[in-house]
Amino acid sequence: MLRGYRDRADDSLLTLLGDLPELVRNLVTAEVNAAKAWVSRTAKDAGIGSLWFVIVLFLLFWAIPVLLAFAIIGLSSWWPAWVSALAVFGFLLVFIVIFALLGIARFRKVTKRENPGQAVATDVRLIKGAPEHDRL
Repeated sequence: MLRGYRDRADDSLLTLLGDLPELVRNLVTAEVNAAKAWVSRTAKDAGIGSLWFVIVLFLLFWAIPVLLAFAIIGLSSWWPAWVSALAVFGFLLVFIVIFALLGIARFRKVTKRENPGQAVATDVRLIKGAPEHDRL
């Protein structure tokens, strides 16, 4: 359990050393909890992004027959049938683009999130006294 901040200037060396295992345990527990939360959020975002790509693939699967119907109808009849087939194909393309952009946006969230390994590296740099702006 974390304690509040207090002035430790008058504490003896043995008292400070005695508190060290608890502080290390608290740090390890916090890092493990952060790792669990990171894995949970990353898995959720990857799953939702994958769903958007499945929708894109489903729509692409049906866009190919529409394009073929457009070519057939366009060759056999010059106006109303092929115009409608072209409109349906354009309609599907708009939805393909929208769902692809939604999937890409979700996967970008995954790559921008700091993972626990980066957090540990930042903690090590802070302990060593390196400035925060020297991060890679």
